[in-house]
Amino acid sequence: MNGVDYTPLLLSMKVAAISTSIVFLTGVYFAHLFTRKSFFGKSIIESFFMLPLVLPPTVVGFALLVLFGKKGWIGSWLLEWFDLQVVFTWIGAVIASIVVSFPLMYQSASAAFSSLDSRLENAARTMGASEWRVFWTVAFPLAWPGLLAGLVLSFARGLGEFGATLMLAGFIPGKTDTIPMAIYFAVESGQMEQATFWVVIIVALGFSTIMWLNWWSKRNMRRFSADKSR
Repeated sequence: MNGVDYTPLLLSMKVAAISTSIVFLTGVYFAHLFTRKSFFGKSIIESFFMLPLVLPPTVVGFALLVLFGKKGWIGSWLLEWFDLQVVFTWIGAVIASIVVSFPLMYQSASAAFSSLDSRLENAARTMGASEWRVFWTVAFPLAWPGLLAGLVLSFARGLGEFGATLMLAGFIPGKTDTIPMAIYFAVESGQMEQATFWVVIIVALGFSTIMWLNWWSKRNMRRFSADKSR
């Protein structure tokens, strides 16, 4: 294709990178906290975390629009105090990606932390290590394979998010036109060649991401088996 505008690719990578960074930090924090503590209402909060997985993206987008719109609870506050508008901006695309990809990160991190042998952490505590040190020197390294899987899946999910992004960020060329948006509106306008180009790009990105994750997982499994056999 001649004269291709790569803005959708750059914007998609930007949105996915920012959202994945936030999702990774928050997902790891809450997963570690919730796997170590029991309290009243814990299952309700966890169900709320996982809700975007079972809801249609348009429903998630509608809820975000209600919250972050100019008259929404959060949107009006941001507009009044920070003069920040979320709707129809790339920030809205980031927020949509965060909400839909967070459950994947949280689920992977919860599984990773739940599978850890608590005796290893307790041993570190008896040696005088603080909780912060126990987390970084014991829990985090041991849970890293599961955390990495969640990180990669969250990035792929954020990269391909469409429904909630369309509701909250809309389609503004040069501002909110991520790859999924570019594909949809290219088809709508009959530009099949352009739509095909972006389909190939996003399929290649997704395929490469999953292939790398599978390769990394198998390599670590072989390394673990080799270490165990010694």
